Amino acid sequence: MHNNTLFDQQVAVITGASEGIGFEIARQLVINGSHVVLNSLEQDSTQKAAEELNKLGAGRCIAVPGDSSETETIERIVNNATDHFGRIDFGIANTGMTVSGPFLEFKEQDLNRMMQVNIKGTYMFAQAVANRMRDRGTGGSIVLMSSVNAKQANRHLSAYAMTKSAIVMLAKNLVIELSPYNIRINCVAPGATMTQRTMGDQEYENAWSDVTPLGQVATPEDIAAATLFLLSSPAKHITGQTLVIDGGWTATSPTPGGETL
Repeated sequence: MHNNTLFDQQVAVITGASEGIGFEIARQLVINGSHVVLNSLEQDSTQKAAEELNKLGAGRCIAVPGDSSETETIERIVNNATDHFGRIDFGIANTGMTVSGPFLEFKEQDLNRMMQVNIKGTYMFAQAVANRMRDRGTGGSIVLMSSVNAKQANRHLSAYAMTKSAIVMLAKNLVIELSPYNIRINCVAPGATMTQRTMGDQEYENAWSDVTPLGQVATPEDIAAATLFLLSSPAKHITGQTLVIDGGWTATSPTPGGETL
């Protein structure tokens, strides 16, 4: 689907990318010739991820560890991109966190941290990336990571769903302000996906596969392929949209075990 003509010598910045979906997006970009500035919270895992990608022999990867909900880290990410590669073509705001719990007992500190990471971090990252794209004057493409929980209610996920819904609305609003600079912005909304956190959990995979119309959960490759499409030139007339990758789950939205919502 992708080849070097789409991404060769392009420059991407991505947060939350030392493992899982974020790492796979970075890997596919590097394989397809893009240079990547890769961010994640922990220094060791971020460095290790970048080293692994640099062995692929296509695009180059630079590690910038730090908390991407902090503007200081965001500045270091975009500065590394422009200092080393001269520009930013793609921005992927992948960092996110989930805290579940009943609404009537949900803790304020959990709400504050999730809003800081999922909403503030995404907003400020998109702003910093868009400013660099505007200043260079050649446009670009930004993808924000939402979730099926922005589209469908689920028990004990009221706070998380609220933050992921905010991201969908952010992308819609930014169409107005970013289109004059030829900057596109879209969301990807994954459903149940096998990542490092869920890989060994046969119960998770079986339960969600059973309630997914296509009969299986997503892989990080599935989410990355959709992300690369939205970043690419074949998607040049797509902006302000949210692409749901859930094997059809939101069409019917059953919960594992047949629990009623």
